[in-house]
Amino acid sequence: MPPKSVLLPVSDPPPPSLRGVDDSAPVFRGSAMTKRGAFAAISYMSCAVLLIMFNKAALSSYNFPSANVITLFQMISSTCLLYAMRRRRIISFANGESHKSGFVPLQTMLHTLPLSIAYLLYMLATMESVRGVNVPMYTTLRRTTVVFTMIVEYLLTRQKYTYPVIGSVVMIVLGAFVAGARDLSFDFYGYGMVFIANMATAIYLATINRVGKSSGLNSFGLMWCNGIVCGPVLLFGTYLHGDLELTMNFPYLYSLGFQVVMIFSCILAFLLNYCIFLNTTLNSALTQTMCGNLKDLFTIGLGWLLFGGLPFDTLNVIGQALGFVGSGFYAYCKIKGK
Repeated sequence: MPPKSVLLPVSDPPPPSLRGVDDSAPVFRGSAMTKRGAFAAISYMSCAVLLIMFNKAALSSYNFPSANVITLFQMISSTCLLYAMRRRRIISFANGESHKSGFVPLQTMLHTLPLSIAYLLYMLATMESVRGVNVPMYTTLRRTTVVFTMIVEYLLTRQKYTYPVIGSVVMIVLGAFVAGARDLSFDFYGYGMVFIANMATAIYLATINRVGKSSGLNSFGLMWCNGIVCGPVLLFGTYLHGDLELTMNFPYLYSLGFQVVMIFSCILAFLLNYCIFLNTTLNSALTQTMCGNLKDLFTIGLGWLLFGGLPFDTLNVIGQALGFVGSGFYAYCKIKGK
């Protein structure tokens, strides 16, 4: 098979003869998580930590005026990259799809419309929530997303959880409130946006699990639908709001440092979206949320060093420790299949 016809790994695993190892096997005997699922989770956490740093640098260090424009840049870059890769037959958009030149049919696009709407709300709310809250406090409040995810999954699929899993969630939420008890930089708008982002994230992840599997599309196909549907809407919205004019008058627009930050932000956003789809479809929406909690250790450390903004005290350390222990306990339950 020519090199240009070799498909990148997507949510449907390649044949054993191509991958060489059985990545659908459990991490170890008795584990409920496959090796491929574990790789997807680790990849997501790595991309998420770096993306938050670059977005925070653009919005805070360079004082870029519009989070929506960053989201638009990321979406356009992702869609263009997917188009180029699909035209060159490097990737496919559907599970088991042969090397056809076509893209996603209109009927399938309409089927994924709820996912695209949830994605747009998720992107806008998440990006805006980064601006008003310091990085350590942002990651602390975002850990409460797990509660919203459990509620949404129960409403959509009647998913029920074991007592160990519920106990780990209680520990995470308790840790988040303890850590934020002495946050001297309390901002009502910033905190409100974080909780809106939490709800949007829960709806988005649950929709991936529900719509994504029934559409017949793989991770790249779902990303393509999101870009095609949400891109024009976001472009029109930023134009009406005056964000595009603010961007053209931005003093650091042609600064090499700012451009490097934006390029890495767009690349990481593409990788992160792919990893979110992969992790959610291979594992679950709740596991995806928990991975977001586990990555917080590195996000908080880097955010503290690079951006500062959070007073150090005993309550904060205790709260962070509770959250990490709760996330670790959930990971243990997931691996053990409890």
